[in-house]
Amino acid sequence: MSFTTSTALASKLPQAKDLSHLFVPTFRIHQKSPFKAVMGTPTLDMINMAGGVPHPSTFPLEQVQATVRAPSHAAPGRTGTLSLERTQANGSTESLNELLQYNDGRGMASYCRFLRQFTEQAHAPPYADWDVVASCGNTDSIAKAVSLFCQQGDHIIVEQYSFPGALSNLVFAKVKPVPVAMDIEGVDPVALDSLCSSWTGATLLRAIYVIPTGQNPTGATMSLARRKALYAVAQKHDLVIIEDDPYYFLQLGPMPETQDTTATDMNKLSLVPSLLSLDTDGRVIRLDSFSKILAPNLRCGWITAPAYIQDRMQILNESTILQPSGLTQGVISRLLNDTWGIEGWIEHLNAL
Repeated sequence: MSFTTSTALASKLPQAKDLSHLFVPTFRIHQKSPFKAVMGTPTLDMINMAGGVPHPSTFPLEQVQATVRAPSHAAPGRTGTLSLERTQANGSTESLNELLQYNDGRGMASYCRFLRQFTEQAHAPPYADWDVVASCGNTDSIAKAVSLFCQQGDHIIVEQYSFPGALSNLVFAKVKPVPVAMDIEGVDPVALDSLCSSWTGATLLRAIYVIPTGQNPTGATMSLARRKALYAVAQKHDLVIIEDDPYYFLQLGPMPETQDTTATDMNKLSLVPSLLSLDTDGRVIRLDSFSKILAPNLRCGWITAPAYIQDRMQILNESTILQPSGLTQGVISRLLNDTWGIEGWIEHLNAL
């Protein structure tokens, strides 16, 4: 089974539409990475005085080990050992010297490589030039996604009842939420269309923030038909969709006659297709997190969006967090790339 998009398949997919006209003025001009401007390309053999880069010989960690259980709860007591070594690569994962050193705002290569493979398997974005960027979880990602399209005094569409963490982000950014009516499935697309058609605010509505699965606080989950209707309205009114979806892999589908907790096929997880999987334009910024599916205080997740948007996300990371903890990324990468593998990861998700 292949988990990456083949070159032949990618060549048949369209490129994302250029929605940079929706950016706030700061981000309409392509900016160079401030990290690379100062650091260049970090190496393990060079001390970069301009960037204040310490030599890895000063790092005190020689080895990191963890005992991890098997991916399925159907095998209680079965464990394995995960290790990260100081100077040598650990399977697909970087050495500790690399993981503990400064790096750019994209994220560690092995971490992002797995997430590209998994995103292709789980969502198969229907355009060619998408990419992933590492995040510190969705609350931080929300702030960054909003800042690309809204500045002080602007408005953003939110669900009638919305995640308090997202709303507090808007308060600090001085961006005004515009609520849209909901029903048992979440955002009402008819109400959204009416809101956009009748909008007379001083600034354009450029984005909508939604939690399509297990919505917080209502628990609503959009059906496939509802997601398609929402996407159609976003296309009609040229909206970017910020898809905050930390509960996506916790969906409860139809109850099977027998529960297979060792399934390694995404099709057996009975998941409603994501908005990203419907995104022929490249107007969905999808936010994923390990908080609900591994552990909250790992503070790691990923953002999926068109490459030109990810260039801006990289700059936002480098001006705030730089990137999530390299050590945490290394542990997750070693677990998912080398200890469980993608089949084991899917088995873990099925067992949650």
